[in-house]
Amino acid sequence: MQPHPNVRAVQDALDGAGALDDAGQPSTVRLLPAAVHTAAAAAEALGVEVGQIANSLIFDADEAPLLVLTSGAHRVDTAGLAASIGVTRLRRATPEFVREHTGQPIGGVAPLGHPRALRTLVDTALAAYPQVWAAGGVPQAVFPTTYAELLRVTAGTPAEVA
Repeated sequence: MQPHPNVRAVQDALDGAGALDDAGQPSTVRLLPAAVHTAAAAAEALGVEVGQIANSLIFDADEAPLLVLTSGAHRVDTAGLAASIGVTRLRRATPEFVREHTGQPIGGVAPLGHPRALRTLVDTALAAYPQVWAAGGVPQAVFPTTYAELLRVTAGTPAEVA
């Protein structure tokens, strides 16, 4: 069975970046038995802490896409984040905006594998975990990585987002 095109795009991006998991092995997208649309559901399915889940949230930042990789244990403080990055309006993107800029559906947005590179902020709270899990392009796909690797493969900026 061929993987979903989004999963293939994410795996290709991981391979192209030489992305590694927490054991120093190539990071590989894994399919879970069922879709996981929340950090809590992903954590339960993987047997990890909810804080280890890197939620990929797309925001409309003055009409430009902004990807925020936040710990599943946090909610983004949009007002504080907008002020810290110098945008006047930061709001959750519509499903159409998300798909337009990532090619992926809400609930499965990966940190990479998008049609174009996105400005990316990575929650510093993820640094507390030796292993981090991120979405793999569809709601039932995930991959293991580390905070440092998320920063590297996304060219992300560390940020306090909560």
